Amino acid sequence: MHSICSQATAVPRSNFAFDSHAPALPISKPINLRFCGLRKEAFGFSGLTHSCSSRVRFTSRGHSKRISASAENNGTPPKSFDYDLIIIGAGVGGHGAALHAVEKGLKTAIIEGDVVGGTCVNRGCVPSKALLAVSGKMRELQSEHHMKALGLQVSAAGYDRQGVADHANNLASKIRSNLTNSMKALGVDILTGFGTVVGPQKVKYGKVGFPDNIVTAKDIIIATGSVPFVPKGIEVDGKTVITSDHALKLESVPDWIAIVGSGYIGLEFSDVYTALGSEVTFIEALDQLMPGFDPEIGKLAQRVLINPRKIDYHTGVFATKITPAKDGKPVTIELIDAKTKEPKDTLEVDAALIATGRAPFTNGLGLENINVETQRGFVPVDERMQVIDANGNLVPHLYCIGDANGKMMLAHAASAQGISVVEQVTGRDHVLNHLSIPAACFTHPEISMVGLTEPQAREKAEKEGFEVSVAKTSFKANTKALAENEGEGLAKLIYRPDNGEILGVHIFGLHAADLIHEASNAIALGTRIQDIKFAVHAHPTLSEVLDELFKSAKVKATASSHVPVSEPVAV
Repeated sequence: MHSICSQATAVPRSNFAFDSHAPALPISKPINLRFCGLRKEAFGFSGLTHSCSSRVRFTSRGHSKRISASAENNGTPPKSFDYDLIIIGAGVGGHGAALHAVEKGLKTAIIEGDVVGGTCVNRGCVPSKALLAVSGKMRELQSEHHMKALGLQVSAAGYDRQGVADHANNLASKIRSNLTNSMKALGVDILTGFGTVVGPQKVKYGKVGFPDNIVTAKDIIIATGSVPFVPKGIEVDGKTVITSDHALKLESVPDWIAIVGSGYIGLEFSDVYTALGSEVTFIEALDQLMPGFDPEIGKLAQRVLINPRKIDYHTGVFATKITPAKDGKPVTIELIDAKTKEPKDTLEVDAALIATGRAPFTNGLGLENINVETQRGFVPVDERMQVIDANGNLVPHLYCIGDANGKMMLAHAASAQGISVVEQVTGRDHVLNHLSIPAACFTHPEISMVGLTEPQAREKAEKEGFEVSVAKTSFKANTKALAENEGEGLAKLIYRPDNGEILGVHIFGLHAADLIHEASNAIALGTRIQDIKFAVHAHPTLSEVLDELFKSAKVKATASSHVPVSEPVAV
């Protein structure tokens, strides 16, 4: 972000902060991965020692998994290499992997066919946060009640559209330059062109119309990201029917805009557009808005972020056809019932934003050269991000991270996966605990979460035979929030009362995106509630919301500390 951080309508990116690069196979219908990347393997990662050189390794399920020999049949691996590591894609994931590789002493190259920073920096998390910063200021200045409560008087607030757009573009340029300079300063070679795997440990790259270059590496990481997913029947003209890529340029602020998809991307843009004066109509295929959130948090968020604002919505409907405005006619949107497929309604609006998720950018990677078949466009990988071929075997020395593998479509998840891969190729086995990776939606107030939602936790508990408890605290009891006149908010803890394991934490309120990391780190480190409740927090700070949350949890007196968590980090 995904970001607009993710991450559970279409591709899980309707979840999140838009992050990564373009689609492989055309997707005829929405991809339905579980929110926050919580696929089945999230609960069954192996802690066994991993060795790329062994011909057979055993998974946590006890089945042997052969490392693919098919790659060798597609060419002979080179005896010496140009690089220790080549990364295809210079987004946040590729950048994080490159910097960690240099720190580990690896000779590293990164191949980028577009611009350094990928979607996150150029068309996602970074420019979206610039727009959201503007919407937050506007929303505050426009709230006469809020200002009066603080004793402030402000004349009518206004904005310059081009100035706002320039702020977002300038921020993206600055971050992109910082990323490029950081890699160059550390000695990472930046190779320009589109990268294609041509055989074992061998990649070609080059620009259209120019000869290709062949480079070799001991290990290769695919980090090509994703692009906005546009369902069939929707005609995007980039002016009146747009994706998040277009919306971030803020070339116009329509009086009335329909947003297709009420996940993180759609929700964040509704915050921006309504603050700048637009009316918004959500079109959601599922029966409720914000389907990826914990239901209780989603219900509160709807009451605060949608109901009081100039937003209406249609749920349980598909937008089967969207025609851009032309010849003086408005944008037309044809809706059908999601269940019966019967025509439901036709809307006429000034503009439409397609926020239905993200599709992996894996087309043209040359995966057929190493006998790898994508699954709905995603590159199949194991828990260590090693690519799996069409026969279910591991492809030696080839990894895929980030949106392209579909495990968890968030910029920082891609970076964490890349760092994990570098750890492995430099001799330290590492399995990333995806349940410890936080996510956030940067609305006003913000929403953040880590781990399982309450329904997911109860489903897991029923299968595995343990109890689930829930604790909650309100921002209304927090001194700092009240001082800011921002007492609207809730923090929710989902945990096991028998041993104190933290299963999930969800926050809606002021600076929720910053507050979530204490819970995220606790899950990653296996810290139990009975230990973290003794942590000391500065007063008065918003962090005390979590302090009170952990203190309010009731763990059985017999529970011991530091019990292995569901998904340990292998060392």
